[in-house]
Amino acid sequence: MKEEEFSAAYESFSDALFRHCYFRLYDREKSKDIVQEAFIKTWQYASKGVEIENTRAFLYKVLNNLIIDEIRKKKALSLEILLEEGFQPIDNKEGRRSLENFSDFKDLLKIIHKLEENKKNLLIMRYIDELGPKEIAHILGENENIISVRLNRAIKEVREIFNNGR
Repeated sequence: MKEEEFSAAYESFSDALFRHCYFRLYDREKSKDIVQEAFIKTWQYASKGVEIENTRAFLYKVLNNLIIDEIRKKKALSLEILLEEGFQPIDNKEGRRSLENFSDFKDLLKIIHKLEENKKNLLIMRYIDELGPKEIAHILGENENIISVRLNRAIKEVREIFNNGR
């Protein structure tokens, strides 16, 4: 990977990687540090002459490993505390549908964050990071069909919890 390609990857993916990390850790400074560390590790790996086929997927894989390490070190803040402090996730695509009922969205976030870590991670990667099942499969080292099934099951579980809470 050449320096220009690496710079282009940073420009293209750093914001999305930060959002992904922040959505999992809820610590802005720690998220910035971890994203930087992911880029450093990627550069170190690439500078050894190893070819990286899919830079985006590779960066997400490195980032996820660093996030897991961080979670093991320190318990993340609970969603309830963040909501009390006024945390509001932003829509990451201009012109996308607006959230008509923020109350429902907050309820949905609470449900997602109560899911098992692997289900929560899949939903974040799919709907926050806007990664397709194929890319998620590549990042997690899984089969695309398995990822699709797990996503559908996670969505079904969220729907059931959301609808039963009404």
